Amino acid sequence: MKKIIALALALLMLAAMLCACGGKKDDGEKTIGILMPTKEQTIWSIQGERLVAGYEAAGYKTEIEYAEDDASKQAMQIENMITKGVDAMVIVAVDGAAITDACEKAKEEGILIIAEDRLITNTSAVDYYVTFDLVKMGELQGQYIADALDLANQAGPFNMEIFSGSQDDPNAQLFYNGAMNILKPYIDEGKLVIQSGQAEYDVTAIKGWDSAEARSRMENLLSGFYADKKIDAVLVAADCLTFGVVPALEDAGYGSGDLPFPVITGQDAELAAVKQIKAGKQSMTAFLDANELVKIIVPVTTSLLEGTVPEATGTYNNGVIDVPAQTYSPYAITAENVDYLVEVGFFTEEDING
Repeated sequence: MKKIIALALALLMLAAMLCACGGKKDDGEKTIGILMPTKEQTIWSIQGERLVAGYEAAGYKTEIEYAEDDASKQAMQIENMITKGVDAMVIVAVDGAAITDACEKAKEEGILIIAEDRLITNTSAVDYYVTFDLVKMGELQGQYIADALDLANQAGPFNMEIFSGSQDDPNAQLFYNGAMNILKPYIDEGKLVIQSGQAEYDVTAIKGWDSAEARSRMENLLSGFYADKKIDAVLVAADCLTFGVVPALEDAGYGSGDLPFPVITGQDAELAAVKQIKAGKQSMTAFLDANELVKIIVPVTTSLLEGTVPEATGTYNNGVIDVPAQTYSPYAITAENVDYLVEVGFFTEEDING
């Protein structure tokens, strides 16, 4: 009898050890794994904080990791989340095509996968996508240029150049498409002229969203096409690219004498970009409010975990399936309303004015 009891106890201990080593929890608690690309950009550090707070307020436990913009590291983090037994993962992909295998392993373990802001591609292992309206983002930037130059009423012509996002980011083409929805009629009409002739997405894309590459390209455009002309507008997909475009323009004399900075767009409301806006060097940045994201993504996660299908406002094809999605809208930040970023807790007044 003692042997039987000892054997039973040993089996119980083994089972406990196996449960502790990984696999999904069976104690009724739900844990959300949150995987962000980097802490270096304010947008991702703030989103990470807001997501943790939002999920925990809704009664979930959370695990969060930042990948330092390393796709292979993020894939390992996904596998670590599998081992920890999370119930769902919210993933902002460093590279949406590079984490496919890791996501498929998670799906095999019954873990829900929610892509956030960047679509995970070439796999059916994605349950849902929550993002800002990608086309509207580009339209916001394009409309700002149209309004700033008063293209509806002015004859022009005005000179413009385009700096698009990296081709390995599936969002970048949609930003470009949205901007062209607004600006292409003015290009066709001749009110907007791209002196370089570089108008298509693939020739304006900056690999890796690299500010140094953006600077080099801007310098080449200025020396090659604007020796005796001025640029009136630069459609820049994101703030990180303005950090190359603006210095190149400064070196060419813009912002001094009788040569004002062109209209320059951006995205992400990075602090350095906000300071460029206050200094009159950048015209606007598109802001994504993490509070609005949380209002959508937490109920979506709850619905999926409860086995119900959350309402979708549309779908995005990731190369294998049409992923159901909900979106929220970007918000234009200019010199006139930068204090809005303080009001929503994105920056402090000291951050912006210090």
